[in-house]
Amino acid sequence: MPSYDSAHCRFRLAKDHLTLLSHLAGGVPLPAGYGTTAAELQSSGLVSEAGEVSVQLVPLLETLAEPVVAIGAEVIGQQGTLNHGLVIGQEHVFSHESWPGESEVEYAQVEPKLLVWSLARLVNLRQSDALDVGVPCIETTIGVMDAGLTALGSGAPSADGGTPERIQQALAEAGDLTEPALSLFSYLLLELRVHWRVTSAWHGQDDTQPTVAVRGFGIWDCGPLGYWSRESPAEPVHEGQVGPDSPLVLRPVGSKPVWEMLADLLPEEEEIRRTA
Repeated sequence: MPSYDSAHCRFRLAKDHLTLLSHLAGGVPLPAGYGTTAAELQSSGLVSEAGEVSVQLVPLLETLAEPVVAIGAEVIGQQGTLNHGLVIGQEHVFSHESWPGESEVEYAQVEPKLLVWSLARLVNLRQSDALDVGVPCIETTIGVMDAGLTALGSGAPSADGGTPERIQQALAEAGDLTEPALSLFSYLLLELRVHWRVTSAWHGQDDTQPTVAVRGFGIWDCGPLGYWSRESPAEPVHEGQVGPDSPLVLRPVGSKPVWEMLADLLPEEEEIRRTA
């Protein structure tokens, strides 16, 4: 069910709710099959019986309709993939945050000066120093990583106690990693808590035609082994762009550089093409 928290200026809305709201706000005829959605919005007080959208929703709908910068955080963990992010408009900024197993997304208004703080919260950035692990980085391929992940899921650790050795064997057979990188990479896969990809996009400056500028980065959160920056494949990664032979480069990184990477996602004023 959609809902509104006036104390924190936040909403819980599903995709169907937003579709119907955008039609109502724009005066466009409603598509068929949205009777239940309309009843839910009316029950929550976000839409009147006459089809008028609540004034509290106007800043959110305006921001979603005409974003200046959109930042997406794809968070991949044990419960699947969750999509969070920020939408920066001309006047307002809203975060959006998913919840495992729920269709509704929470949209909350964000103070512009707290943009980076909000991004850090969405990816659960915690205080951490880069570990001294004896190698500057791990260099291998996506295919080797896939072999290690397959080995990780191929048995019950409590039954044989040999999970690290099983992963190491799979990695050694799939590629040419040597010690200490071989053992280290096996433990990175074993400790991998969550993998997140963060990208920002905006309409860039171009004298001849409109362009969309994009930049981003990927991070592995390996728990006690800290954060690892996925330098290759470099973001943004498009569908079909990466295969088994694609290079995989992981470098240990502390939370301070990650914070700076989050801040660098925000374009400078002169980078953004302003429309009339």
